Amino acid sequence: MKDDAAYVPTKYDSVFWIDVERIVPNPYQPRKEFSELGLKSLADSIRQYGVLQPLVVSRMDVEKPDGGLESMYELVAGERRLRASKLAGLKQVPVVIRQGDSNLTKLELAIIENLQREDLNAIDRAKALQKLIDEFGISHAECAAKIGKSREYVSNSLRLLSLPEHMQSAIVGREISEGHARPLMALNDRPEERETLFREIILKRLPVRAAERIARSIAQERVHKKNRKSQEMVEIEKSLTETLGTRVIIETNAEGGCLRIDFFSPDDLQQLVDTLAAERSAEEAVAASMQIFPNTTQLSSDPVPPAAPEELSEDEELYSVSGFSL
Repeated sequence: MKDDAAYVPTKYDSVFWIDVERIVPNPYQPRKEFSELGLKSLADSIRQYGVLQPLVVSRMDVEKPDGGLESMYELVAGERRLRASKLAGLKQVPVVIRQGDSNLTKLELAIIENLQREDLNAIDRAKALQKLIDEFGISHAECAAKIGKSREYVSNSLRLLSLPEHMQSAIVGREISEGHARPLMALNDRPEERETLFREIILKRLPVRAAERIARSIAQERVHKKNRKSQEMVEIEKSLTETLGTRVIIETNAEGGCLRIDFFSPDDLQQLVDTLAAERSAEEAVAASMQIFPNTTQLSSDPVPPAAPEELSEDEELYSVSGFSL
């Protein structure tokens, strides 16, 4: 047990009750999305049990419109608890007041608090890390040390911001996962194919591995420039893709090549089989209608030519009606 004489009180020992209206949000708060359902659930818990963990704030003096100073409190950590407390109708909340914190410390604390939550989306995390680096001039390695993560973790998170805004919004809205973002970022130098892959992920609900396989095949095709497809092959690929409703890739080599048709579920495979069977049945029906049987007279579609007029003998011509006149 520690000696009481040697104990030094810390700034965390005192808990104060502060009016919620005197607490302003943290301008460095990295989290932009808060689940309404989650806030409602937390508000119900606060109504029943109260705020179990104090918020962390810093004190600042603000000049009042009529003169004089008023003490306000800037939130450092606990914005979700503050919002839920307001929703629950609380007038005051318990807080711990920190003093002497720099803006870097406030941002660092806000990021660390949010990184400890599993529901922080990857884009908000990346924007917070970027803000930490840009505004305070630190490297990826220094940023990683601040939040207790590896440099690779920070760098990979920041790469998400290289995606277009609508793809970032899809990550925030959970239409695609952070895992889907990796194959999309691999195609950053090929924006049209990146957009095609993005739409396939959304429409076909591709798993991450399927998206990675497609991105790899596109990258490999780029590497083999000497075997670049002719315009005719590109048109055939496009035609097959439109007909079958899925990605079709033709790979050529010196001896020929191979045709690859992608499918992503048993239903996709069955649809491909049905489409190909329908095409074959249609071709067989056309061939059957044009079949030629041996030892038979074939009817031509051309009209029968009129018979040539018969030549008349001299006697017949003499008594022909055409020889008389009135």
